[in-house]
Amino acid sequence: MPLWTCETCGAQFPNGGNPPASCVICEDERQFVNWKGQTFLTREELARGHRLVGRDDLGLTGIGLEPSFAIGQRALLVPQGDGCVMWDCIPLATDEAIQYVAALGGLKAIAISHPHYYGAVADWSDTFGGVPVYLHADDRAFVTRPHPSIVHWTGESHRISDDVLLLRTGGHFAGATMLHSAHSADGRGALLTGDIAQVTMDRRFVSFMYSYPNYMPLNAAAVRRIAAAVEPLAFDRIYGAWWGRNIASGAKAAFAASVERYIAAIA
Repeated sequence: MPLWTCETCGAQFPNGGNPPASCVICEDERQFVNWKGQTFLTREELARGHRLVGRDDLGLTGIGLEPSFAIGQRALLVPQGDGCVMWDCIPLATDEAIQYVAALGGLKAIAISHPHYYGAVADWSDTFGGVPVYLHADDRAFVTRPHPSIVHWTGESHRISDDVLLLRTGGHFAGATMLHSAHSADGRGALLTGDIAQVTMDRRFVSFMYSYPNYMPLNAAAVRRIAAAVEPLAFDRIYGAWWGRNIASGAKAAFAASVERYIAAIA
C-alpha cells in the first residue's frame, strides 16, 4: 500500500490503495486546493521526480527538495551534543539524505512550526529510531498521518535541551511555534521562525500573515502577542522558512522594528 503526499502542501497521508479524498490542510482557509483539483503523489512518484540536497545556510545545515515542491520550505538542523534537532520538515526522506543527516550526528528530535510544514515527519522519525516529533496540541486536528512518535505538547513553551526552546507564539495558527537556540549564531542566539514571522525579501525585516496565498493579514493583537512572546529571548539572528531568507545580525532590533512597522501599516 502506498503512502500519499499532497501535491499542494506536501503533507503525507497513511497507506491506502487509493489517494485520499481531500486534504484537511489545503481545505483550510489559510491554504488552497490546487486549481486542477486535489492531487496526490505516491512516495515513490515524488522520489522519482525530486532529490534532496543539503548545504550550509548561514551556519546551520539545511535540507530541501530540488526541484522545489509544494510550499518549497527547507528543513534546518540544529546540532546538539547527542544529535540534531530538525526544525520544520520536508515532504520526502531519501536514502542519500538520511545518510547525510546521519553523518552530521543523526536526529534526536523533530520540531515543527505549523501544519504547512508537517511533511514526512513520520518517515524521518522512523528512520532515526522513532525520535520524538514535537507538534503543538492546538494544531492536532491538522495531523494527516498520525504516528506514535508525535508529542502534542501544550502550554506556552517546551524545552528540548539546554539550548533549544520551543515557543508557542500563535498567529498564523493557534499552535504556531518558533524555536530559540541560545547557542547558535556564535552564542548570540537565533530564532527560527518558519513563516510565523516571515523574513522579507530585503532580509531587514519580518512580516506577519494569517494566510499568505489568500492575502489575509494578521490582526494587531495577534502580532503584539507574538512580540511579547519573543521579547524575553536573546537572539541576534533569524532563520526564515526558505533558503537564504535569514536576518544575519541585529535580528532582535529588526524584529521589534518590524512589529512597529506592521502595526502602523494596518492601523
